[in-house]
Amino acid sequence: MEIVKNLALVLHFVGLASLLGGFLVQMSAAAKRIDPAMFHGALTMLVTGVALVGLDQAMDDPDLNNTKVAVKLVVLLVITTLVVLNRKKPSVPVGLWGAIGGLTLLNITLAVFW
Repeated sequence: MEIVKNLALVLHFVGLASLLGGFLVQMSAAAKRIDPAMFHGALTMLVTGVALVGLDQAMDDPDLNNTKVAVKLVVLLVITTLVVLNRKKPSVPVGLWGAIGGLTLLNITLAVFW
């Protein structure tokens, strides 16, 4: 079971890298857009994050902080919603693009410091 959990964690990190990498690629672009990498990264993070919590629950992890999980899930749902709703547009406002990147960094910060 530990191997499955570690595999899900690796995939979660791959999703994070895809989402953040897609955001960073757009930094120098004049017209910001939602890369397919951002879309797939957000969905990967969502699926693997839920799987990680389920695996922690199944393994009776005493360190599982349900409040932290709930806050991170809400932030990720906002990110995923913004990405899904705007992924087919040729360009998005800089504020929306910045919100996606800022919320992604918030989620990383919550994971590390909370």
